[in-house]
Amino acid sequence: MAKELYELNEAIPVGEVPKKMYAMAIRKERYGEPKNAFKKEVIDVPEIGPDDALVLVRAAGINYNNVWASLGIPLDMIDVHVKDQNDHSGVHIGGSDASGIVYKVGANVKNVKVGDEVVVHCGMWDVNNADIKAGKVDPIVHTSNRIWGYEVSYGSFAQFTKVQAHQCLPRPKHLSWEASAAYMLVGATAYRMLMGFAEHTVRKDDVVLIWGGAGGLGSMAIQIVREMGGKPIAVVNDTSKFDFCKSLGAVGVINRKDFNHWGMLPHWKDEAKYAEWIKGARAFGKAIWEIVGKGVNPRIVFEHPGETTIPTSCMVVDRGGMVVICAGTTGYNATVDLRYHWMHQKRLQGSHFANDEQCTAFNNLVLEKRIDPCLSQTFTFEQIGDVHQMMYENKHPHGNMVATVQLG
Repeated sequence: MAKELYELNEAIPVGEVPKKMYAMAIRKERYGEPKNAFKKEVIDVPEIGPDDALVLVRAAGINYNNVWASLGIPLDMIDVHVKDQNDHSGVHIGGSDASGIVYKVGANVKNVKVGDEVVVHCGMWDVNNADIKAGKVDPIVHTSNRIWGYEVSYGSFAQFTKVQAHQCLPRPKHLSWEASAAYMLVGATAYRMLMGFAEHTVRKDDVVLIWGGAGGLGSMAIQIVREMGGKPIAVVNDTSKFDFCKSLGAVGVINRKDFNHWGMLPHWKDEAKYAEWIKGARAFGKAIWEIVGKGVNPRIVFEHPGETTIPTSCMVVDRGGMVVICAGTTGYNATVDLRYHWMHQKRLQGSHFANDEQCTAFNNLVLEKRIDPCLSQTFTFEQIGDVHQMMYENKHPHGNMVATVQLG
């Protein structure tokens, strides 16, 4: 007879699903700094549907989305769960990266079976939608798309996680459980940005400017560009990160603190301030030329800071090039000098996570040992709140972080 609850260091027989599980949970009354928002609780193991899988979580990746969840901004995720999924549990279980073992599958599931070792990608959508099934719409663009472990609860910060079965991909057996949980969210996001938009996929010798080159997204982007034969240039905020970026394949690294023109674009009618901004943007462009040659501009700019950097990104990208953005970590109001944008026929492209095919393509690069997960530090299950606090305070190390979950 199955036990009602197993400890984190106890072995749970494969296929045996207890009634209860440990989770690092967020509740409304604890919204605030992550160190206080997360609390270890015992909750019910979720029931799965016919297209779902239940995965025992060995390790869980740490991403910024659950810093937002702990703060309750920009959206109250517990309210989202009520309105969107009719989930009245009052609890948010975050975690959008996982490695683990399949313990139960729904009646319709064919791609995985109990006992399979998997990594989980975070893209969810209505798998029975007629347009998605017919290939008429990219599922990650469809209105039903949601991010598991953020917009949808029962993520990886618990002993068991409920996922749609299509989210499960083969685990790279040459990696540890911890390293296997480190790469998928950032890696698949970066892969779509760099390889998902026709006319602007990375080609041999393409110069690609990568903001935040030492971070989770940037470390994956540098390697993808390298593997496609391109020339990645990393932008960081400290010279101590130069060697790390170069070790991944960056042909050069720029310290953004060498420049002071960041922020929203001055109004073009304010000639003095605009001239000062142009001077700074051109100096930044010259720093790119010093790496790859005079007059050689990035064909692609890999963006996520947003408000403070978009004006410069759109200025330095080559004629006919693309600025592709997946976030706005410094703010959401982007300003662009449209004269350069239309005359030089540049593209500003939004991107959000990835579809199944792109997740599989990126995972294959890891399976082939062409991409390193860049696991920088591993934490315990009980430290999940603390590591999100580090991220909130921008005190986290280079690369990607994970927490161990089920050790037995």
